[in-house]
Amino acid sequence: MLKIATFNLFNYIEPPFACYDFDRIYDEQQWQKKQKWIRDYLAEHQPDVIGFQEVFSPDSLKALVAECHYPYFEVVDSADVIEDYIFRSPVVAIASRYPITAIAAVIPDSDLAESMGLSSEYQFSRKPLRASIELPHLGTTDCYVVHFKSKRPMLESEDEELATTKAVLDAFSKQMCGSWGSSMQRGSEAALLFQQMIQRRLATNNPMMLMGDFNDVLDHDRDGVLSHLTMNTLRFNSDPQAQDIVKQFSLQDSWHLYQHATNGSVASCTPVPRPATHYFYNKGSVLDYILLSCEFNAEYQRSLFEVSDYHTYDRHLINPIYARDSESTDHAVVQINLQLRT
Repeated sequence: MLKIATFNLFNYIEPPFACYDFDRIYDEQQWQKKQKWIRDYLAEHQPDVIGFQEVFSPDSLKALVAECHYPYFEVVDSADVIEDYIFRSPVVAIASRYPITAIAAVIPDSDLAESMGLSSEYQFSRKPLRASIELPHLGTTDCYVVHFKSKRPMLESEDEELATTKAVLDAFSKQMCGSWGSSMQRGSEAALLFQQMIQRRLATNNPMMLMGDFNDVLDHDRDGVLSHLTMNTLRFNSDPQAQDIVKQFSLQDSWHLYQHATNGSVASCTPVPRPATHYFYNKGSVLDYILLSCEFNAEYQRSLFEVSDYHTYDRHLINPIYARDSESTDHAVVQINLQLRT
């Protein structure tokens, strides 16, 4: 069995460094508590491969996971220094109990970006990571870790007092246009990443996993900004061979693969509500995902594994205990189990 997890660490930054503002620094007790929370999760759930987001201090994280028996750890970028010891723009990372044989930052195709109406110098807001990992029975598998652009508006009003009608409407306009700008960035990142994944698979035929904080709901049945990540048909084409090729290069949500496997083995097929992975006030959303290529789809004739379990670790969100969870994370940890098919 293989266990794969995506884990947003929420500001993993080692003191005395700070993130964003000078006063956002863990004291020693808080830092030890945060590290213990991470260790406890890894010890209890034992994932084999973990995609991390919001990493400011990769060297510290590498040491932590090494203590937990993850000898392989990689990053492809570093956080930006604002001034002195203050950082912004955290990066993604990956840890594995199996050998990582190659690592790369995914770079968008500049010609394709330009054809989409973007700048030829377009870049991801955070560099996606691709790690080639030697997994049992699968061989070299390309594991991608992402943290797509947040929903925070790209434009912000400079007038904080909003004392006039014009100031209010200016702030409202910037909120509206800035939110759409963030959506455009997020959707473009997803499309350009997926295109690079397709090209890589065409060259290597490696199985694919995509994990991370998508910062948006993955709308499978609606035309959301991330819906193309699970697109699996060629429109206006009735050629079965062409459609089969597309399916071999498409991705599927591990939650749906798990639900299908579960419903196929029991009499009742009542849909199970999907647990949220993030809460804004009292509204829950699923922002964290693990997507898989056809090698993990039991319906695919040549699949090797199937999703036998899907777990959303969310007790720190829905029933937090201060002594245990005060330095945890604002996201749930999503983990799947992959069972070898017989």
